[in-house]
Amino acid sequence: MSTLGAMLSNMLQHIKGNSSKWLNEKGIVACHFHWQAGYGAFTVSESMVKVVSRYIENQETHHQKMTFEAEFISLLDKHHIEYDAKYLWD
Repeated sequence: MSTLGAMLSNMLQHIKGNSSKWLNEKGIVACHFHWQAGYGAFTVSESMVKVVSRYIENQETHHQKMTFEAEFISLLDKHHIEYDAKYLWD
């Protein structure tokens, strides 16, 4: 794993751990909250920040047309990222 990959992994471990602990301590969700084991991360170039920001703002509408799962697989395929489907949604 590259140094950047290790940093990203470490950062996400802290974010996921601290946020799930906080959610469970505050009782914000009806059941015990936990993140799935893995994660996906994609970079965004400076020239696409506004486009991506608009996408994020309109996710609810967008995902009425295409599910998150279908879109995530589409991104993996588009960028030739190998994956095993049985591990995507643990």
